[in-house]
Amino acid sequence: MTGLMIAAPQSGAGKTTVTLALLRALARQGVVVRSAKAGPDYIDPAFHAAASGRPCVNLDPWAMRPELVAGLAAETGNASAFVVEAMMGLFDGAADGSGSAAELAVSLGLNIVLVVDCAKQSHSVAALVRGFATHRPDVALAGLILNRVGSARHAALLREALAPLAIPVLGVLPRAAELALPERHLGLVQAGEHEALAAFLERAADWVAAGCDLNALAALAAPSAGGSASPTALPLTPLGQHIAIARDEAFAFAYPHLLDGWRRAGATLDFFSPLADEAPPVDADAVYLPGGYPELHAGKIAAAGAFRQGMRAAAARGTRIYGECGGYMVLGAGLTDGDGTRHAMLDLLPLETSFATRRLHLGYRRLQATDDFVWPGRLRGHEFHYATIVSEGPGEALFTAEDARGDDLGAFGRQKGSVCGSFLHVIDREA
Repeated sequence: MTGLMIAAPQSGAGKTTVTLALLRALARQGVVVRSAKAGPDYIDPAFHAAASGRPCVNLDPWAMRPELVAGLAAETGNASAFVVEAMMGLFDGAADGSGSAAELAVSLGLNIVLVVDCAKQSHSVAALVRGFATHRPDVALAGLILNRVGSARHAALLREALAPLAIPVLGVLPRAAELALPERHLGLVQAGEHEALAAFLERAADWVAAGCDLNALAALAAPSAGGSASPTALPLTPLGQHIAIARDEAFAFAYPHLLDGWRRAGATLDFFSPLADEAPPVDADAVYLPGGYPELHAGKIAAAGAFRQGMRAAAARGTRIYGECGGYMVLGAGLTDGDGTRHAMLDLLPLETSFATRRLHLGYRRLQATDDFVWPGRLRGHEFHYATIVSEGPGEALFTAEDARGDDLGAFGRQKGSVCGSFLHVIDREA
């Protein structure tokens, strides 16, 4: 497998904007381009799909088995370009030091192009790039994109400093404050909420087309020909044979590889919107409430009578109901929003949560299921939220967990009857 990875020395260097701009610029040239996002990000893949016109998958070298990563990466279909956006800095990964974007690039044979934020440096850029180019002997930089360059003179100084390194400069991009994407506490405002997204992508594509060598980048992004790919490993068994999945702005964080894996395993997936006061189909044998932003829509969720009635009826029928993170919060008795107002939730689990006092919970997790109610055995996942558990009533925990270093984090989640959930996003089973 080959292709192109857009990476950076650190978060905030502009790699997401550059990636989206490149995807749109290639797509409007008629290039069939497929993309992936490294790591456990839920939000960026939707922007990728909008830019390229094709679905985007996550590739997580820490939380996914190698065969799952390889299979997902190889599913290029008839794509003539494969572009992966790295996470964080090129060598940043889990707390144990593994699972970086560099590791992913090496395992897949990806060509790495480093996006460097040059706004506050000139000749020092050479020291920075030299460090990244020589840090690991198995990691080579195929090229550079110099971002936030202030002038032609600034560009000339940067090129002069970098010339001895003999790493191709494939793009010089001027500062473009108008291309900043709005953010909130879990990352970018979701693509579906970006009213002017199409216009933004066109402006970004113009910016990259004017400042970068698109032909050279397309050549680096070309997948290898003639390789045979193994079938993608199935990640996790389906929750049921007919799964009702909440999907709207409050419940948007479901990994594509999981849903696709459930379909390949023969499950039927139906989607419903709690914000539109829709109930899950009565013939579903499982209901999945993924994460998202229920804290921003708590009043509307609390007022959704048909949704509440449908969920309670499903629980009474013994339907398996599983909630992750935001979905777990909604399964509880109450959710206090950022203004300190408590909203009644579904009251299917003995849980009270609050967003009024924010506390960051972030990191990869090794999970051990307490039984086989959802998925048995050892699993891998991720935690990322700012909510606080006010109270978690009696009941059986769903998982015990360790962080990436192996430190014990205790029990997570609750199970009551056929209803269960936790703040952890499960990504794959452990190898």
